Amino acid sequence: MSPKVSQEHKEQRRSNLLEAAKEVFIEHGFEKATMKHVMDKAGVSRGGLYQYFDNKEDLFEALIEEQQMQSLDESLKTMLKHQGSYWDALLMTFLGEDKKPTNNMDPLAPSKLEYFITGRKEKRRQEHARKRFLQAYKMIIHIIEEGVKEGEFAPRFEVEVMAKSIISWIDGMAVDHAILDSESIRLKEQTEMLLEYLKWGLNVKE
Repeated sequence: MSPKVSQEHKEQRRSNLLEAAKEVFIEHGFEKATMKHVMDKAGVSRGGLYQYFDNKEDLFEALIEEQQMQSLDESLKTMLKHQGSYWDALLMTFLGEDKKPTNNMDPLAPSKLEYFITGRKEKRRQEHARKRFLQAYKMIIHIIEEGVKEGEFAPRFEVEVMAKSIISWIDGMAVDHAILDSESIRLKEQTEMLLEYLKWGLNVKE
């Protein structure tokens, strides 16, 4: 009789597999990455990997969902406690903890682009893309609406339009960054321009 494995140990194993998968997808891209690559990187058997993930799509979706959930994990109230303002909370959703524009893009962005564009006609990927969009959209909407209630924002445009514009801007830069070099798109400067536009569009009260 095999010994029971604790839930904590299972979660740690899964976390280790996702970390290995992240390195593999960054190195090979989505299309060329294989489950064998992940097995080798994580140092596990075929059964050790397939016990947690059915296939490459399942593994990749789990990886990007976990990445997105890191920004959704805390409640807005807890986030504000650390960030100090709704403006800072908004910046953190797409700039991370530093909240500063840089020339760095999410290293998984090219693999995400491959996954969603090459499979854009597949129902599973369409649904996953829609789910990710709605998660980001709802969070941005919530931050802006709470900022309005507290008198920090006085939007010049419809809140829904501004939230969708932020996502489209970020996604557009991610596409260009995956295809072109950072100097060609000047990621930092474009992000600084986005922030100035958002400050004006939200009519941020400092």
